[in-house]
Amino acid sequence: MTGWIIALVIVAGLAIAGWISWSKLEQEHQEARSLPLDRVDFGDLKDGVYHGHYEGGMYRWRRNDCEVTVASGKVADIKLVTSSDPGMENMDPKMLYDRVIKEQSLQVDTISGATLTSKAYLQAVENALVQSQTNE
Repeated sequence: MTGWIIALVIVAGLAIAGWISWSKLEQEHQEARSLPLDRVDFGDLKDGVYHGHYEGGMYRWRRNDCEVTVASGKVADIKLVTSSDPGMENMDPKMLYDRVIKEQSLQVDTISGATLTSKAYLQAVENALVQSQTNE
């Protein structure tokens, strides 16, 4: 009888731990999905090379750094400098960066199957471009 009680307590403990973990992971996903990406006026970019950094999620899985080149008031190039994102194997950030350059906007389609990772990369680009607007 006590064996059943011990087993029940263990199963209940595992269920509670699983629920807590799932809840935390869902919070991280919600954070990534809700990144606004609306702080940059693409009509007011100053030429230069700017470093962008984003480190999101509770485990900072989506940490990335990029370098954004603005020439003639337009985004001319974006390079990934570093990434500790496990979602990297699902996407090519160059494809995402090319969309930003072509559209001159951060409101671009994300990479299918890597939406959260795409949003993290776009946030780093935005963080770089915000500097270009405050650069005197």
